[in-house]
Amino acid sequence: MPTVSEILAFLDSKAPLSTKMEWDNVGLLAGFAGQEVKRILIALDITDEVVSEAAAIGAELIVSHHPLFFDLKSVTDKDGTGRKIVNLIKNGISAICLHTNLDAASGGVNDTMAALLGLSNVRLLSEEGKGPDGSAYGIGRYGELPEPVSMDSFLQLVKSKLVCNGLRYHDSGKPVRRVAVLGGSGGGDMKHAIEKGCDTFVTADIRYNTFLDAKEEGLNLIDADHFCTENVVCPRLKQWLGEAFTGIEVHISAIHKQTANFF
Repeated sequence: MPTVSEILAFLDSKAPLSTKMEWDNVGLLAGFAGQEVKRILIALDITDEVVSEAAAIGAELIVSHHPLFFDLKSVTDKDGTGRKIVNLIKNGISAICLHTNLDAASGGVNDTMAALLGLSNVRLLSEEGKGPDGSAYGIGRYGELPEPVSMDSFLQLVKSKLVCNGLRYHDSGKPVRRVAVLGGSGGGDMKHAIEKGCDTFVTADIRYNTFLDAKEEGLNLIDADHFCTENVVCPRLKQWLGEAFTGIEVHISAIHKQTANFF
């Protein structure tokens, strides 16, 4: 059976840890580097419920997108983060977190979202650096639909493919053809979508002023929820790990869902 360290090394080859943003915290954040792994649970976040789910199925490792913590000064059961770490260790479970490096990775969060929405000729929305192999990397993507569609039709597609329980959006009145995507909080990158001549931008956590700016710029803007725009990568992680380590079981969390609801 592979060890936690061996699985981390594989994931580093797919989503290099060196491409994370400076403020980010990725890699093996809790647990046992030399532990052998028979079962992995994949989840967007490591919540109390996800830790319990991992323990219930006998998983030795959780692979998540969002980091378990960023700045940590103590580990006790007196706060949420400490409680999760304590429970992970008590149950012999390690935690590997891949965040902005997985956003930027080839085949990662944003390539997966672009593929689900039917985009072709997919390119970097902006270049943020060079990876270990010397190739450019960046988080966002943009590409084209086979033919223009109405905003109503595209909203239905986004809601269905990203499994959203609702969307916030601005309809500029333009048909949808060239689309930018950025999973998670991407409002600050709207300028790149405009620079690339996109008529539509799909992201999440959009602020009021960003919607105003989209209206003034004549851009279709869709807030498809932070969870929904990033959770698309969980099946991709399952595929990667299942193909690389054929002797282990890989499960996607069955309990972690979109947290935001619409009344």
